Amino acid sequence: MAQGTSQHPLQVLQEIEARCRKFAAGLPQQEEVREEWLGIAFRIGELHLAAPLGEVVELLTFPSMTRVPGAKSWVLGVANVRGNLLPVMDLSGFLYDRATVQTKRSRVLVLKQGGVFAGLLVDEVIGQRHFLEDDRLSELPGVDIAVAPYLERAYRHDEENWAVFSMRRLAESPLFMQVAV
Repeated sequence: MAQGTSQHPLQVLQEIEARCRKFAAGLPQQEEVREEWLGIAFRIGELHLAAPLGEVVELLTFPSMTRVPGAKSWVLGVANVRGNLLPVMDLSGFLYDRATVQTKRSRVLVLKQGGVFAGLLVDEVIGQRHFLEDDRLSELPGVDIAVAPYLERAYRHDEENWAVFSMRRLAESPLFMQVAV
């Protein structure tokens, strides 16, 4: 305000507001929130699967085991994991009656579902994967009959289909629970 001129206080406030608006930075753009699903990605043969993150309690390298007499061929044995007895099953052996060829990439996924505590031997654990719900497939393409009962949904990511394998469904399966010959 220059000396000798008298401005109304409201006029002074309006001028201040105009200068503030002129030099003010814009508000940040609101980003679109995209829902995603998290899982542990693994492979059985050429089949890419992902298990819900909450259904896999641990990942192990192949432990030393004791065979179980009278058990089906896909029951690999029982391992002592930090004082707990862990039955270890070959997931490919169970699903396809084809034993997994163990390599340095083979891992055991440990599940604890509805009273079932077991390890599942798989060809490879690829790691944690994030799938956008926008990439969810309406149907499960090319799913074979052996694995279909254990699948919940599928996603398309990086030009590959990833089916969601339910450890809960596996643990509830009467076929999986019948381990004796």
